[in-house]
Formats: sequence, structure tokens, C-alpha cells
Amino acid sequence: MTCAACAARVERSLNKLPGVQATVNYATERARVHCSAGTDPRALLEQVERAGYAAQRVDDICDASGAEQASADARVADLRRRLAVAAVIGVPLCDLSLAWSLFPELRFTGWQWVCLLLAAPVVGWCAWPFHRAALNGLRHRTASMDTLVSVGVMASSVWSLWVMMRGGPVEPGLGRGLSVLAGGDHDLYLDVAAGVTTFLLAGRYFEARAKRSAGAAMRALLALGAKDVEVLREGGAVRIPVSDLMVGDRFLARPGEKIATDAVVEEGRSALDTSMVTGEPIPREVDEGDEVIGGTINAGGRLVLRATRVGADTQLARMTRLVEQAQDGKAAVQRLADRVAAVFVPAVLVLAAATVTGWVAAGRPAGAAITAAVAVLVVACPCALGLATPTAILVGTGRGAALGIFIKGPHALESTRRVDTVVFDKTGTLTEGRMRLVQVQPVPGVPEDELLAVAGAVEHASEHPIAAAITAAAAHRTGELAPVTGFEALPGSGARGSVGGRAVVLGRAGMLAEYGYTVPEHLENCRRELEDRGVTVVLAGWDGAVQGLLAVADQVRPSGRAAVTALRRLGLRPILLTGDNARTTAAVAAEVGIETVVAEALPEDKVEVVRRLQREGHTVAVVGDGINDAAALAAADLGMAIGRGTDAAIEAADIVLGREHLLIVADAVQLARRTHRTIRWNLVWAFGYNVAALPLAMAGLVNPLIAGAAMALSSVFVVSHSLRLRQFRPSSPS
Repeated sequence: MTCAACAARVERSLNKLPGVQATVNYATERARVHCSAGTDPRALLEQVERAGYAAQRVDDICDASGAEQASADARVADLRRRLAVAAVIGVPLCDLSLAWSLFPELRFTGWQWVCLLLAAPVVGWCAWPFHRAALNGLRHRTASMDTLVSVGVMASSVWSLWVMMRGGPVEPGLGRGLSVLAGGDHDLYLDVAAGVTTFLLAGRYFEARAKRSAGAAMRALLALGAKDVEVLREGGAVRIPVSDLMVGDRFLARPGEKIATDAVVEEGRSALDTSMVTGEPIPREVDEGDEVIGGTINAGGRLVLRATRVGADTQLARMTRLVEQAQDGKAAVQRLADRVAAVFVPAVLVLAAATVTGWVAAGRPAGAAITAAVAVLVVACPCALGLATPTAILVGTGRGAALGIFIKGPHALESTRRVDTVVFDKTGTLTEGRMRLVQVQPVPGVPEDELLAVAGAVEHASEHPIAAAITAAAAHRTGELAPVTGFEALPGSGARGSVGGRAVVLGRAGMLAEYGYTVPEHLENCRRELEDRGVTVVLAGWDGAVQGLLAVADQVRPSGRAAVTALRRLGLRPILLTGDNARTTAAVAAEVGIETVVAEALPEDKVEVVRRLQREGHTVAVVGDGINDAAALAAADLGMAIGRGTDAAIEAADIVLGREHLLIVADAVQLARRTHRTIRWNLVWAFGYNVAALPLAMAGLVNPLIAGAAMALSSVFVVSHSLRLRQFRPSSPS
């Protein structure tokens, strides 16, 4: 594909197939297709070929990113060779033509044939990519940007040959100055054809280089994974490819090595450099039992790890897929540009024909009319329209990935810039989510270890941070936990299950009251005292009575207050929405500086709070990490999930935050606003350039050489402006 019109044509062709919904991205040169289960991928490839292009299924390429990189490198190298030849021959040709026009005494017999000799390789071999694409389009009865260029270059060349062959006086194309208005029926435009080809090749070369640079962040992300790993077997350590690693395998990570896959530390202690995966600049200390992310670098001691996720299930693989999906998608504003680009080329051909007709009807020389038409053909640039949005998204999402911000699609960028309210979950979001058991208080007659063992057995089946703290403490104190049957998680409330034949209920006081349990007075007083200190209390009941409470404490993230301050600076209103009790929630809210608090909210209550804010006219973002946040994340205008959160939360979110420093929320908003501002200015330039340039060219006020330079620069400007996003630095301190 060589311009936005090509992408639009491939997209239309694919969408003609029954049950197919395709999106073709010119910048990434990929088609993302949603189709019915019975669709044969070969039918999709054949449809692309019928449209005049070639395609390959990404899943069929062993190293898709490597293949795309090799293809991009080959294209850049080919354009560089053609540009070098065009510059070496075309520039001297223009200089000679100008000299012969200003100083006629320098002309010699046959000087026009020297022009033809110099112009032939430029108009033929150097411009062949334009001619080849135009011929291909002609075979399929379509037109693209290459059609305009090829017709313009060939019109100049054919006119010049006709002037030379018919006999009579011959003048250089630049013979009467640079104004097309001065053109006549005896002027040669071989220098114009060579000059236009050189300018357009230069523009396409720099555009190809810039597009290759735009995808650098994505390629860096794909290259993060380790290639091999040292696995511990019965006979000792064996080095195998990472692709052969299985869940449960124990492997080594020596100092300086990459962590091969997502894993849990079984032995050792070290610091991990996570900057390339999460954007977090400070190494993270890990100890036995801590989870680590594949692709991070072991900066300290020797670690023995157990693989928990491999292949496509790892966090790095999932984040990479998010970035790919975002870059392949289209923003709403891009669809408008695509519709314009689809009809742009035929419209320009009509305008060029009208220009010739109008000039001849006005009594102007045929040479001047053809030159003005060539300028119209060359100055038109649907490429800038096609590149305006996808290149900005390509660079913006790539920069986001480098900062640990993984954006699922263009719609997330558009939603982020409109957000005015940010709703935070508490546990695992505003707090670290690494809870620890601080107190066990049974009723008289119930041993403390029994209360902890029963509660730990039930919570062992849950993945909530509170449950993990109780389970870890129970396993440490009482050893192996009893099996639980009939387990049921009660999101936002607690859990229940059977242990040793006893039906056990764990959770908040309100939930236990629903099951007919009454909290004894001394336990109620203890609960209130603990909650006033910001501690979370879980009550346990079985045999028809409350048997005790377990107090779990969590640490508020140090970045919480700074993040809230940064969001307020951006004009956003923070709200704390949690299922925890009001006293604990109020203590956390006071610490981070949030004034609006909604506590003791069940998952359905959280959804209702989000919808109420939306009914009031707010655009709402929800930041969470747990199963009980998934519904609210899905209901929000923008869902942000902490990257270490549950799979349900990550699937429901629009943006996944790879690092746990809460300032990343403000960073995501700033990046989205900056990216959208870049898209807007790109489109203003692309539309404005064409609106201004085409009438000037039709009026003969733009020389074809200047038109070629302007057309080339317009695409380069759009891509270069998008590349500035690579220098994005969040204004909030990290």
C-alpha cells in the first residue's frame, strides 16, 4: 500500500465478504479482521489479491515483527537507491535547464537530446514504483496517489517528446522563470518530470524511515523476552529455549540475566530492573514468595523461580497484544479522513482534466494548460490524510508502552482526553494490596489457631488480597490447610464454604447479619476500634454464631497523595469507591487527600455509582484491580486496571497500567491528551494543505516542481510531527 486510498480500497474489498468486518491501517500495514467462525483465512487473502495487493496472515509467520522489519528495511533501501540516482541526475538536469534558459548562448546543437538522455533513467527506473502501482491500479480499475504521480510525470515526458519530434523551436521548461503562467507550446518539461520524481522519492523515503521509527517502541517490547533459560532438572541445570518452558518448571536467573517468564521466587533475594516492562525506574526488591514478570532483568543475586505463566499467557505477551490491537485500530476521526481519501484521487483526476479544459478554453497555450494540470496532479496529497491519525496512535501507544501504559485501542485515547472524574478502588489500588494479618480475636472457648485455620481454609480458594493475607498467616502458623468444599466468593462482601463439615461464612458485619449471625458486644467494640484505626476487619461465623474476627492491615501507597494532587491539576475530580467499611475508607481517603468517599459498596453498587455520575454529565474513569472492580471498569467511560490485578479486571479495562506508582494515572491522561492534540493538528494540516494547494495549482500559481516538493513535505511533516510524541515526558514527577 502506498497511500490512504490503497488502505481504503483493501478495507472495502474485505468488507464485501459475508460476515467480515475488517479494519485496514495504512501506517502499520495490517488488517484486523473480525469474521464468522466458518470463514476461511485463504478467502481473505484471495480477496486482498483480487483488490490488487498481496497479503500474508500474521499467525503464519514465525517471526511477524522480524518479517515486517525486514520488509521495511528492504523498502527503505530500495527508495534510497532510487533517490540517489534521481538526485545525481535530476538536480544537474534542472541546473542545466535553468542555465540554458537564462543564457541562451550556452545552448548547443542537440542540447534537448541531452535533457532526454538525463531524464530517461529518472522518469523510467527511478519513478518505476509510481508507474508499477498505477498500472496495477489500472488493471483493477482503481486509482491511488501513485496514479496521480505517474500520470503527472508521464504527461510532462510525453508532452516534451511531442515538442521535440514535431520540429520547430524548443525552449527549456524553466525557460521563462518558475511561473507556469509563462509556459508555451514550445517548452520542454523533462526537467520538471525529473525534479518532481526526485522530490516525491525524497518524501517517500523520509516517510518510510519515519514510519519505521514510529514502530520502534513496539519492536523493543517484542524483543524484551529471553531467548533461552536454565531449567533445574533431576540431573542438574539444563539450558533450553524459552518456548519449551512449562508451567511449574523451576529455573534459574543469575545476576544480569532476564527473567524468562512470569514466575514466583522460590529461593534467593534480589532486585529486579522492571523499567523496560513497567516504566518503573527504581529496581524492585523481591524475596521468596514474590511474583516476578518475565522480561525484567535480575540486577542482584541468584534466584530460583517457578514458572506460573508461559508463552502467550505471560504479562509481557498480553501487554504486547494490547499495544498491537491499539495500533491496528482506528479512531473515529480517522474514518472521516478515510472516506475523504477514498474519493480524493478520482476527484483530483477530474480537477486536472477540468484545469486543462479551462485553460485551453481561455485561450492559453496547450503547454501551459498541461503544466498546470501536472501541478494539480502532483500537489494533491491523500497520504497526509491517511497518515495523520494512525502514525500519532502508533507513536503514542508505543511511548505509552515504554512508560508502562498499555492502551487497548484508539477509543481509549478519545475517552481519556474527555475524562473529568476518576473513581479509585481502595484495596490493591490506592493501597499496596499486600495485606498482612495483624490481629486474631476469637470468642471465648474458640482457640485462636482454630479460628485462623478455618478462616484460612476458606480464603485459600479466593484470590482477593485480604484472603491471601489470611491464608498466608494460617499456613505459616497451622501448617497444611484443610480442604474446602462448596466455596463461593461473594464479591465485595466476603466468602463462604464448608470446612470439616461446618458451613463457614467470612466477611463484613452486614453480610453476616444477612445470614442470621449476631456479633457479640465485645467483638463489636473491638471491630469498631480497629476500623477507626484504618484496619480492615473480617468476621468469621459457623454453627450459627460469630466465632471471632481477623484484622488485616494494608499500606497506603506512598504515591497516593501525589497522584491525587496531579489529577486535580489536570482538572479531574478524584472519588474513592470501595466495598470496605466506612471507617477504614475514611482513614485512607484522609491520608491521600480525597474528599468524596463511597464505602461498603457491593459490585452492583459500584456500577450504579458510575452510572449516576454519567447521568449527571460526567465522563468517568475507574481505576481498579480486583474481580469486584470488573463490572465498574466495564461500565465506566474509561477503565484503568493495575497490571498486577486480576485477569477479570484487566479484560474489562481500556487501559492497563503496568507499574504500581499511582502517578501513572495522571501520566495516561496527559499522554492521551497530547496524542489527540497531535492527531488534531495533523488533520488540520492535511485538510488545510489540500484546500489551499489545489486551487493555487489550478490557477497556475504553483510550479510542478514546487508542487512536488510541497506534496512530499506534507507527508513528512505529518509523520515527523507524530514522532515528537516519542519525546513525551509526564509533567508529574515519577
